[in-house]
Order: sequence, then structure tokens, then C-alpha cells
Amino acid sequence: MIFFESNVYQTHRRGSIEVICGSMFSGKTEELLRRLKRAKIAKLRVEIFKPAIDNRYSGQEVVSHDQNAIPSTPIETPHSMLLMTGDVDVIGIDEAQFFDESLVEVCNTLAGQGFRVIVAGLDMDFKGMPFGPMPALMAIADDVLKEHAICVQCGAPAYVSHRLVATEQRVLLGEKDEYEPLCRFCFAEKTR
Repeated sequence: MIFFESNVYQTHRRGSIEVICGSMFSGKTEELLRRLKRAKIAKLRVEIFKPAIDNRYSGQEVVSHDQNAIPSTPIETPHSMLLMTGDVDVIGIDEAQFFDESLVEVCNTLAGQGFRVIVAGLDMDFKGMPFGPMPALMAIADDVLKEHAICVQCGAPAYVSHRLVATEQRVLLGEKDEYEPLCRFCFAEKTR
């Protein structure tokens, strides 16, 4: 949008927060990558961040389960993003559930500064409980997309990532050997 102020043209960017959530194997990262690739096609400058602890496929890239990848910047804390986003239009954040609650404030600040912020992450942990900053991000988002994997037991839309290994540790990086997507009914059956 262009408007006049003291006979000078100024461009006003409208910031936003988009959240992509769901269980593991639901396509969250694929959707994040798709949106970021479209932004690049539109000649927008893109930066993507991920938690430094997530090095399952790569230390320097965001990689989907289907092995699609995009270069990223691993960071320890959300506030690091505020120092690294000056020259971009669109900010992508993957595996947001691994960040602390300060991610909500950082995303709000970035959107308020006119950035399009696209966040992907698990909305629930392996017990089916809200995970990290994701519930608060979903509440303040301009747009929320909930992706669904397929329940490996019955084929219904999955809603949770059921842990296959015996540990109560909340954060456990893993893949198909550690987690399986289950629908609500099959999850209830397995966790009785």
C-alpha cells in the first residue's frame, strides 16, 4: 500500500503470522517449504530458522521427511531472529515446539514490524498435550492450518504422534522408529 506523507512516498508492509501445525508425518515442513518457495518465486527475500537441537537430517537445512530441503539458520533462542531479519520479507520457523515461550513475543514483534512470519510445529506432544509455544502462537496467528497424517492403525486422519519408545522425556528427537501417527480412537486404545 502506498500513501502520501509530507509529499514522500512510503511503502507500508503488512505483517502476519501463519501457523502450520499437526502431528508428525502430516506434511507440516512440506507446507512450510512450499510457502517459502512460492515467496522466493515472487522475488521476496526469505530467511528460515530452526532450533539448533534439531539435527536429525541436517545441521544447516530444514529437511522434510520426504527429503526436500532448504538452507536454514540454526538458532538457540528465538530472540536471535530479531538480530538476523533486517534484509528479508518472509521469515520461516520450523519445529517451533522446541523453542521456549519467548517465540510468541518474537513472532508478534516481527509481524508488527511488517514481516510475514510462517511457523511450523507440533501442536501436541506424545501424550496429546499442547506443546511448547504452539498453542499461544495459534491463538495470535492470522491463519492456522492443521495438517493430518494418516493413522497407521486404521487409516483415519491422525491427530497425535504416539511414542513407541519407553521414556517420559518430553523432547525426544525421532522418526518412524520412535513415533507413529494415530487417530484419537487408536491413541486412546494404545494408551489405556
